[in-house]
Amino acid sequence: MTSISSLDIIQRENRDFKKVGIMGGTFDPIHYGHLVIAEQIRCEYQLDKIIFVPAGNPPHKLDADVSNSKHRYFMTLLATVTNPFFEVSKIEMEEDEISYTIHTLTKLKKIFSEDVQLFFITGADAICDIENWKDVEVLVTMCDFIAATRPGLESPNLEEKIQQLQHKYNSSIRKMDVPALAISSTDIRCRVREGQSIKYLLPESVEYYIYKHGLYR
Repeated sequence: MTSISSLDIIQRENRDFKKVGIMGGTFDPIHYGHLVIAEQIRCEYQLDKIIFVPAGNPPHKLDADVSNSKHRYFMTLLATVTNPFFEVSKIEMEEDEISYTIHTLTKLKKIFSEDVQLFFITGADAICDIENWKDVEVLVTMCDFIAATRPGLESPNLEEKIQQLQHKYNSSIRKMDVPALAISSTDIRCRVREGQSIKYLLPESVEYYIYKHGLYR
């Protein structure tokens, strides 16, 4: 696992890659559900790398109580350190502006050669809401999108929605059923606030970090 702090580092370390996954999210905190999804998609699509991109200032959570980006970044580093195919990027944290996915993808596409195929990994619920994202008509044509389903977040109209989006925007969106654990960051935060155990829901290193820094209390 490599920490990426600038676009130059990404370009230098990934020049020979052909297929790269981009996994964005708040990761507040990152947990085993995120990791299982990333690893299964990496294997299924034979990706050379998956780059985790903790959100800087996510537009859909501007009024929410989101942990400092520094904490979310370090938790993501701790969670991914044992997987050599995972990297973590600060690309959305290096600027104070709102973190729109289209801006992040634009920056990443500039540093990879044209023959590198990018896959943006997100949840099925996010795909169903993607037409509310900034500049969606351009966004969905910039790379392949993978909509990952997991227990507790099933979207019954997902396949119909994907077909509509592909027809409307001439985009490539794939559905991926992942037998991930029914774990959510929201539930973990609630458990910490209520003094309940979060053991085995996320890596021990992340659990220790949460308690050490008094997060979610």
